[in-house]
Amino acid sequence: MSEPKDPRLNWSALPQAERDAAYDNNKAVANSSALIAARNATSAKVRALHRTLDVPYGPGERTKFDLYPAQDSSAPCLVFLHGGYWQRNSREDFAMMIEGLAAHGWSVAIPGYSLAPQASLMQIVQEILLALDWLSARGASQGIAGPVLLSGWSAGAQLAALALHHPVVTAGLAISGVFDLAPLRDTWLNAALRLTDEEIEKLSPLRLPVVQKPLAVAYGSAELPALVWDSRKLHEVRRAAGAPGELIAVEGADHFTILDELRRADGLLTKAALSLVPKPG
Repeated sequence: MSEPKDPRLNWSALPQAERDAAYDNNKAVANSSALIAARNATSAKVRALHRTLDVPYGPGERTKFDLYPAQDSSAPCLVFLHGGYWQRNSREDFAMMIEGLAAHGWSVAIPGYSLAPQASLMQIVQEILLALDWLSARGASQGIAGPVLLSGWSAGAQLAALALHHPVVTAGLAISGVFDLAPLRDTWLNAALRLTDEEIEKLSPLRLPVVQKPLAVAYGSAELPALVWDSRKLHEVRRAAGAPGELIAVEGADHFTILDELRRADGLLTKAALSLVPKPG
């Protein structure tokens, strides 16, 4: 695999179209529309088979959990944070993500969160922390009392990395994330995000002190160079600080197909999750 490019090099000199393309995953993957439609259809079928849905953890319309408890309440729990550049998608679209780890006896919890521009990124981060507070205090009453692996994909990976410090979280798995927000302010994404200097400094995992908990960082070899660079840089910074967690390059995976590795019971990221949080006993 060739060396990824640092998106910040000569960033201001790039034409607007190139800066926009650097973070446009949908355009970068030719069949992204079909992959998204298939994901949503499968998730709708999975979700229809379960009943512990739309459980409020906060006052907002989207601050709700979909919970998929295991038979053993002490089993590990995957908390999965969806992506969509903090401005689209929902927890309902990712119900399929329960399949891989549920096959190993895990619980899964998928929280929703408010979206930009109605919510700032600072508010979204606070909602994720509130969801984890709720799970810590109320999860056992819903049959979820085991150790928590906090994972997220795309925007959800940034949220997972930021919330790794939460007391309920045992370890993390960040998939295909953006970990320095500064370049995003010069792209199409900022029309909704309206990033402030404070948010860039306080909400970019690459600009923050390293949390000394296990965090595996994953990316697909066919992803946009900017995302590959951020993932590799985050792992490098954490390794230099002595923090545990492997770097996982999924050969041939793009921004959407990489999720298959967590959805399948024998997937590469499912195996990583199992090693990060072994089942008790």
